[in-house]
Amino acid sequence: MIKLFTALIMSLCFLTLALAQEKEVVIKIDTLSKDVFMLTGQGGNIGIYTGESNVFMIDDQFERLSDKIKMAINKLTDQPISFLFNTHMHGDHTGGNAKFNSKATTVVAHDNVRKSLVYRLANNQKLDKKILPEVSFSDDITFYDGDETIMAFHVHNAHTDGDAIVYFLNNNVLHMGDTYFSGRYPYIDLKSGGSVNGYIEAQKKALLLINDETKIIPGHGGPSNKAELEAYVKILEDIKKKVLSEIKAGKSLDEVKNNTDLLSAYDSTHGNGFINPERVREIFYNSLK
Repeated sequence: MIKLFTALIMSLCFLTLALAQEKEVVIKIDTLSKDVFMLTGQGGNIGIYTGESNVFMIDDQFERLSDKIKMAINKLTDQPISFLFNTHMHGDHTGGNAKFNSKATTVVAHDNVRKSLVYRLANNQKLDKKILPEVSFSDDITFYDGDETIMAFHVHNAHTDGDAIVYFLNNNVLHMGDTYFSGRYPYIDLKSGGSVNGYIEAQKKALLLINDETKIIPGHGGPSNKAELEAYVKILEDIKKKVLSEIKAGKSLDEVKNNTDLLSAYDSTHGNGFINPERVREIFYNSLK
């Protein structure tokens, strides 16, 4: 009886905590250009383009936040969402797919994103089939809306094996998904095809596309720009250099993970996010080894 009562109390506590966390989430809107906005809530940053007669949406965070996100979008426009674009397959970017997918809205993603979501669907019968993209592509895809050209292109083995970056040509806004964590250490999902080298190359590819006036929507963190991205690339290259030096010196994974001096130059500025200093040393070691 006591065990049952304890279990009941714990369940109520977890439920209360979950409801409180959901209630506390506020969808913040940043205006980046005349037509492009960034929505921040819980999970990956959302991009919204308000076109002449429709809306182009990038990523959708978690399913439980879909109603809040829709309310935020309604503050910007009353036009329908024609396309929902997934930058990659992680749940904090695709969790709301089924809630947004409709007769009016087509979900688009890289081929590998669809493959990953098909696998997720097959292993979780509670999921709705509408999480799946109806349109997928291998290398790049272009959308046109009035005078705006929206270019999406695949970057290989960066954060995952299915990352895509989206550029709004006339608005000069770039959504990088999780190939860029602004102001914090990156999460590189090695088990899903990500790699340190691919991650850095994705950012270098982005730098070739943009200029000093470009506004950048990172997967996580605040709005950014070219100068900040350039500085970020230099940090990642320096981390790569330091970890490679340790590997060449024969250091083990545990030795690198426990070496708190190795990345001390960046830990205070970039190590306070989802990926802490020890974890980033582990990711870089395993990828480069």
